[in-house]
Amino acid sequence: MSWWEGVLLGVVQGFTEFLPISSSGHLVVVEAALGITTPGVVIEVVLHVATLLAVVIVYRKVLWRLAAGAVVGDHTAWRYIGLLAIGTVPAALAGLFLAEWFEQAFQSLMLVGLNFLITGTVLWSTRERVRHAARPSPSTKGAFGIGVAQALAILPGISRSGTTVAAAIWLGVDPVRAAEFSFLLAVPAIAGAAVLQIPNLSGGLVSAGALPVAAGFLAALVSGVAAIRLLIFLLRNKVFHRFAPYCWGVGALTILLASLGM
Repeated sequence: MSWWEGVLLGVVQGFTEFLPISSSGHLVVVEAALGITTPGVVIEVVLHVATLLAVVIVYRKVLWRLAAGAVVGDHTAWRYIGLLAIGTVPAALAGLFLAEWFEQAFQSLMLVGLNFLITGTVLWSTRERVRHAARPSPSTKGAFGIGVAQALAILPGISRSGTTVAAAIWLGVDPVRAAEFSFLLAVPAIAGAAVLQIPNLSGGLVSAGALPVAAGFLAALVSGVAAIRLLIFLLRNKVFHRFAPYCWGVGALTILLASLGM
């Protein structure tokens, strides 16, 4: 694996992890289309850690406020932390008990293409609701529902940020606050996914090469921060649904690639 492949995968991961267009789906398509072979799971783990750091950088003030509030027993901080914990449960259960089933889904380009079409439809469905959403945070049941959306997004082609933000908007949460909840919900999800892969990292860094890994990490971090800020801007301007045609186009292209046997 070369350094430029590391950069390419890092940029793809960073932008697509937070824009509502599915990072896992794009990585599957890019690797299939360009014939890139990643050595083991080390690149995947490194890129996920980079995007986790991007969330921490952008939302550092919110995270600090929650941590400080938790220490002094602030009810609002503890309620929000509780909502994040509830929202984490579905993905955690799915990762523990359905890991093999989800891994098999990554082997089917056709399924990835169909999932892109689903993501586009989900995004398009928010175009009217986004104008009336004003709640600062979801309810307890709402947080669990957003968590279910995050669990479904383990499937390649289903966008984690897209489905969770859309679910929050459907529940009446203000679009910008919906993004905040979605990205903070990503912290335990991304960290948990990386931890689960630690036993598989043996020898991966050596075979991947330090330069490609470092280049991919930096590219994912920078593009991840940019993607989060871009999505917040688009949500603030209520044009979140405009990612739908892109997802439909990528879905159609992916289905075409699958039908050609790529």
